[in-house]
Amino acid sequence: MSRISSFILGAVIGGAVGATAAILLAPSSGENLRSTIVSRAEQIRADITHAAAERRAELERQLAALREPKTSA
Repeated sequence: MSRISSFILGAVIGGAVGATAAILLAPSSGENLRSTIVSRAEQIRADITHAAAERRAELERQLAALREPKTSA
């Protein structure tokens, strides 16, 4: 895994942990807390899906470039 993707993964995980801690430590009712956790989890899931799709597209472009026949000049 490259340094950039490791950094991005660490940032996503750190953000999720920080958001969870902030939600759990903030004063609010149980119902509000549950709905906030659900919406935040859905947002994190969407962010991860988006990041994975971008990474997959990047890797597919790299693979296509590697598969192109080399021409001698």
